[in-house]
Amino acid sequence: MIAAAWIVYLKELLDALRDRRTLLMVLLSSVAIGPLVLVLISTLVAGIERRAEAREVLVHGLAQAPTLRNYLERQTYTVREAPADYEQALKDSKLGDPVLVVGAEFEAELARGEAPLVEVVYSAANQRARAGSGALVRLLRGFNQEQATLRLALRGVAPALLEAVRVQERDLADPATRAAQLTTMVPFFVLMAVLYGALNAALDTTAGERERGSLEPLLMTPAQRLALVLGKWGAVASVGMLIAVLSCLSFLPGQWLLRSEALAAMFRFGIAEALAFVALLLPLAGALAAVLMAIAIRCKTFKEAQASATIVVLAVSLLPLVGFLSQEGAAPWHLWLPALAQTTLMGRVLRGELLGAGDVALSVAVCAVLTVLAVAYVARTLRAAALK
Repeated sequence: MIAAAWIVYLKELLDALRDRRTLLMVLLSSVAIGPLVLVLISTLVAGIERRAEAREVLVHGLAQAPTLRNYLERQTYTVREAPADYEQALKDSKLGDPVLVVGAEFEAELARGEAPLVEVVYSAANQRARAGSGALVRLLRGFNQEQATLRLALRGVAPALLEAVRVQERDLADPATRAAQLTTMVPFFVLMAVLYGALNAALDTTAGERERGSLEPLLMTPAQRLALVLGKWGAVASVGMLIAVLSCLSFLPGQWLLRSEALAAMFRFGIAEALAFVALLLPLAGALAAVLMAIAIRCKTFKEAQASATIVVLAVSLLPLVGFLSQEGAAPWHLWLPALAQTTLMGRVLRGELLGAGDVALSVAVCAVLTVLAVAYVARTLRAAALK
């Protein structure tokens, strides 16, 4: 049986690699997407950094607030008059900075001890302007604090009396944990690479052969049905893991394309993390290959198998979101769900945490049980088909 399974394995693996068009599409969609996303994110971060270094403030009604202008220039900001059509420009995302609108009575109200109204105008649909609104609001709070301090000093009141407590922030996250926030997307892309790497091969070796009429002659051979299934399953799992390995390794040279120095310094994904990812994804690749084959073996055409496999694609795509959206952190039951368990463990690898042997063994055991059940189901289905 082992010899027959090995022959089937080599034959199916060769057929999967021979379909160069499908393999090229999988490689481009699964391997190239990770570095491409890194480049896009680094471009966005680099643009934000450039705007922060420029230290420019757009003000409408600048001539009416010389005191505010003096404060902004003392904070080393360059103050420029906003264009007349700033509202429409913000709506159309043609203006990338929020606009500070100053009223006509700003200086008079400030001299009378009143609180003049200023507006920070931006559009929620304009991501660049929305990102800069927070820094502008903090700058205005500094102006408020300076004016309050000056007024108290003129009246002989110590400004320290306004602060009942001293507040100091202390971040407990180590550099590895902070860096992991930037690499949370890596496990998802690698996970999807395993899925799409095994998807086409699993559907082609089952429903595809039935549609082409090559499954029936294969069942007429004296080889045991389990040997045929094991050979096919091994080939599909191998293709999935091959794509996963390439996807993990693609992030290593992808870091060279990062345009932001701060992002490049915080992005930590080396050969050790890549090898750990591959080890964690190995049992999942086997489970996904078996489940996809179990779904496709009941279908008569390749298109029907694609439609039936959509539920697996949706499940694998949505399960990692449970961990991302959970505010309580990883729960013990996360390790009982394939895909979610691998995402959780890969997140620990990125944070530099040690993986517990029990947690890894649990995720492997769940994938192994799922693989055995699915492979047994495929073998039983083929045996019934041969009898008919």
